[in-house]
Amino acid sequence: MISDEAKEIRTGEEIDISSLEFFLNQNIEHFGKITGIKQFPGGYSNLTYLILTENKNYVLRKPPKGAKAIKGGHNMHREYEILESLTKAGFDKIPKPIFYTGDESVLGSEFYLMQKLEGTILRNSEFKKQKEFLNPELMAKLSQQICETQAELHKIKIENTPLQNIGKPDGYIARQVTGWHDRYLNAKTDDIETELLVFNWLTENMPVEIKPTLLHNDFKYDNVIFDIENQKILAILDWEMATIGDPRMDIGTSLSYWCEAGDGDFEKNFNLSWLPGNYTREEYVAHYQKINPELDLSNILYFYVFGLFKNAIIIQQIYARYKRGLTDDMRFANLILGVKALMLKSYNSILENRML
Repeated sequence: MISDEAKEIRTGEEIDISSLEFFLNQNIEHFGKITGIKQFPGGYSNLTYLILTENKNYVLRKPPKGAKAIKGGHNMHREYEILESLTKAGFDKIPKPIFYTGDESVLGSEFYLMQKLEGTILRNSEFKKQKEFLNPELMAKLSQQICETQAELHKIKIENTPLQNIGKPDGYIARQVTGWHDRYLNAKTDDIETELLVFNWLTENMPVEIKPTLLHNDFKYDNVIFDIENQKILAILDWEMATIGDPRMDIGTSLSYWCEAGDGDFEKNFNLSWLPGNYTREEYVAHYQKINPELDLSNILYFYVFGLFKNAIIIQQIYARYKRGLTDDMRFANLILGVKALMLKSYNSILENRML
């Protein structure tokens, strides 16, 4: 099966093998000799490496250079504690956390090790390689499991555990709406009238918050490792944005990535959820409501609109870096078209009172 392939390490992001090997043999029993290190190419945030040893393989996560200048970003200890807490809570769909250190003398930054899992990550960029086995029956099964796993995540008891301290749930919706609008203003390059219209609607129609739960905040196909042969989820990845808040915000964010067959090509880059057999957005909501009836999703449109709004602004921030000459990566040159498309989709969903 196709899985994310680790490749040669990018220039400037190399790891001191001898320092790492010496340190880990002092701290992990039977760690052994490192036989190779490769880097996973995906992602734009923390750096992820494959550590090959004579005994077993590991995944290492560390922040990029200059991460200390970003307030609140790239907190490896926070990520590691979340994985540890999930393990203690009995949530087993994660890579097992193995070791963390804040000793920056080893690699120049904090880092942690976790279990290396063998499986398949479904990505739009890999569709040509994966389409031969992504039949409607499989997509129906996998999308059902995604939905059920998100519901399972929201049912984890966080009271009196370290998880209750990873966020500030009171006023979470208001902070998110205002915060993302502020980020848009800071990254603004073009006049997009629909941004202000959507922001005003989100502000004026803000719902009363419900009991907070753990939120993943980036819950979508390319953050999931599947065992395709047995049609099941092995692990949820990338917990760096996890927090505590209204679970409907998590669902809305997932739905905003959950493109369908009738959506545009830009949206289809987000997920492979547009394939035949996969749950539609409405089917996802209906199934979630069935297995978690205590959580009222009658107002899910609000959270879907917010998800599109947030995604548009994330893309705007990337485009602004290109527009301001901070990167010459030509992949970013036309992202403004995506920003406008998502904002318009968000606004039209408001006008039509349904998830478009």
